[in-house]
Amino acid sequence: MILNLDPKFRPFIEKESIDFESFTFSGGEPHIKILTPIDQNKNVTVTHRVQSFNDFGLLLLAIDALQRLGIKSIDVFIPYFPAARQDRVMVKGESLSVKVYAQLLNALNLNSVTVYDPHSEVVPALLNNCKVISNHNFIKEAIQDIDEDIILISPDGGALKKIYKLTSALGGIEVIECSKSRDVKTGQISDFKVYAEDLKGKSCLIVDDICDGGGTFMGLAKELKKKNAGKLYLAVSHGIFSKGLTELNKHFDKIYSTDSFKSIESTEQFKQIALNLE
Repeated sequence: MILNLDPKFRPFIEKESIDFESFTFSGGEPHIKILTPIDQNKNVTVTHRVQSFNDFGLLLLAIDALQRLGIKSIDVFIPYFPAARQDRVMVKGESLSVKVYAQLLNALNLNSVTVYDPHSEVVPALLNNCKVISNHNFIKEAIQDIDEDIILISPDGGALKKIYKLTSALGGIEVIECSKSRDVKTGQISDFKVYAEDLKGKSCLIVDDICDGGGTFMGLAKELKKKNAGKLYLAVSHGIFSKGLTELNKHFDKIYSTDSFKSIESTEQFKQIALNLE
């Protein structure tokens, strides 16, 4: 059985859905009530798209409600794991945020926690019984939609291991490595580098896990054009797009993302590919 806490996110289409009621108290606290009768011997999978601490709180409450109904086998699918980018203490006085989220889930003794294309290896290392789904099928579908020869672009050193696994799974597409500098105190990004002399007009697909404001990709797009890149495409597993798509669309012929974080209507320049785990 499946409990989809976000009604617009249904990655397990064929499973029987569990009905529930949820609301937020006037003090700001989320609340949930399970409505569907559930056999205690059934396995239940809970899915949610987490965009805030309250979203995460609703997930924790849903798991508690199921356990109070006697459900012993519970799996959780959180495609975008919250605070995944806060996986290191960069400056003294900061919290290790991703560990806080992981510890809260670990305390519930879940059957498994599945995440989609995590930002780093820290998330699966911190989570008990963690399963990871790669971005391979998503990127394969994006490439099929592009329907032309491309070069894969790794935006920085952190993406290298994943992109070489990706190209191996896809048959050996050429990879160009890039880098950038980030001020850990301010978050400011600068000094983009593309490690190729001449891209000879070839189309390029930048692949990464998260797009937030998009500054990394717009800065990199400018450098790729200086190196004689042809059409530019961007594929990110988790599209936060906190500053919208308008400025990004000025730099890319088309942008691809999954629905792991939120639902966005597809346009001529943007395509959202739904996660379907059946």
